[in-house]
Amino acid sequence: MNDGTDQRTVELPQGEIRYRDEGSGPPIVFVHGLLVDGTLWGGVTPRLADRHRCIVPDLPLGSHRLPMRSDADLSPSGLARLVDDFMGALDLDGVTLVGNDTGGAITQLVAVDRPMRLARLVLTPCDAYSDFFPPAFRPMQVAARIPGAITAMLQPMRAAALRPSPVAYGLLTKRRIPDHLLARWIEPALRDPAVRRDLVKVLRGVSNRYTLDAADRLRRFDKPVLIAWAPEDKFFKLANARRLAAEIPDARLELIADSLTFVPLDQPQALADLIAEFVAVPGAAPGGSPPS
Repeated sequence: MNDGTDQRTVELPQGEIRYRDEGSGPPIVFVHGLLVDGTLWGGVTPRLADRHRCIVPDLPLGSHRLPMRSDADLSPSGLARLVDDFMGALDLDGVTLVGNDTGGAITQLVAVDRPMRLARLVLTPCDAYSDFFPPAFRPMQVAARIPGAITAMLQPMRAAALRPSPVAYGLLTKRRIPDHLLARWIEPALRDPAVRRDLVKVLRGVSNRYTLDAADRLRRFDKPVLIAWAPEDKFFKLANARRLAAEIPDARLELIADSLTFVPLDQPQALADLIAEFVAVPGAAPGGSPPS
């Protein structure tokens, strides 16, 4: 999977979504987080595409290039609906849904509100319980409520030298993120006011009431769940991963060493191997009602 030249588009009620689609076999849908796009998974999908159909949307989380309609619901529940609409538009069933960072919160909401297309869920380091967002990212939630503050907060990211620093993306990986990816991720919000509008809507909607409710309802989730976590993660607590694994009925926790939040960048082979093994085990059939 390259940086976007092979992208397709699909029209949803919320707007047009770009996505990458490679391989054939049981479908795996990969959900990224805030201020990145589907290229986050670029080291993982080629390792799975010989056996699986790997589908990677660019969601409207600040690094997208196609702004949503001005009335699109980009609250957490609205984003979960968008992911479900995306899977429906591609007529997907029996999906293994994989989430990272903010995308992990979104996938939890899909699992409890709209599980009908899912066969399995994979959570890599992500928001959970009361940490949506974790404390380090909460200033963005505050800034989103002040007119113009997000625009001002993003301006230092025009300097390429600052992007890999600890005040930007630097603490999310063990290894330096390539400059072309950092540029790709930050430039849409710097360039396009409509992308910033979408980002602000997402940030204003974030609340841990969504993840607390999802965690409670995941106690009754009847499909297999893999929790593949970075034990050294600086933002997403290992304690939350252990708790999710203990509370979800058919869940297992696997630790991926030598990685941080962006496990797909730090350890793509290890993550791909875990996903491939997980998907190979017969799981629950798609369908059923949302956990109440």
